[in-house]
Amino acid sequence: MSSSSAAPGRGDKAEKLPMRDALVAAAFRLFPERGYEQTTVDDIVALAGVGRRSFFRYFPSKEDVVFPDHERCLADMTDFLAAGPADGEPVRRVCDAARLVLLMYAENPAFSVQRYRLTQQVPGLRAYELSVVWRYERALAGYLRARFAGLPDGILRADVIAAAVVAAHNNALRSWLRSDGKGDAEAAVDHALEHVREAFTAGPVPPVAEGPDDVVVVVSRRGAPLWRVVRELETALGNG
Repeated sequence: MSSSSAAPGRGDKAEKLPMRDALVAAAFRLFPERGYEQTTVDDIVALAGVGRRSFFRYFPSKEDVVFPDHERCLADMTDFLAAGPADGEPVRRVCDAARLVLLMYAENPAFSVQRYRLTQQVPGLRAYELSVVWRYERALAGYLRARFAGLPDGILRADVIAAAVVAAHNNALRSWLRSDGKGDAEAAVDHALEHVREAFTAGPVPPVAEGPDDVVVVVSRRGAPLWRVVRELETALGNG
């Protein structure tokens, strides 16, 4: 997916960029120089060469300029999930949806790494980021809840899988960010998400050999413990 965030330090004059990007670029030039808390909206608009009204047209708060693409990415994720085939594999679909977030970060590694460092330094931004992550998780869980509707523990399963997808994605993403954006971020996230898919997707049905002697019938009393039924079945199959 595309990301319009301007890379920090790209060019000397923020005003050459589109207004939204100019505001992001100005903010990330000021934050390292003055500190996040000390940088005001007035400072940002002055460097970008626009007015306060222009800032709030694009960003409801100073926190939002730090995460300029998450709203768009969340909308893209929601649309992606809604467009999935009704008979598709739901776990694979949510894993693919999570990759949209990774692509947003990987498109501009320098900006993503600088933002990661900033959020680690400012507790308020870390809390804001966690609220954004929660919204991604809720989007994934909402899709899975609809797919698992009517199944035993459908809501529980949906919520657990959504949490696992987010945890796997973030583990790989943050490792990449801590490495200053070195390495293959997509491969790392794919590897992490594959663990989720393998854990929560039923494996293929083993092939059944052809022939009249392949049917085995086991008769057991109603209410017999499951372990006893399994043992009788293994004995009948010659595995006991």
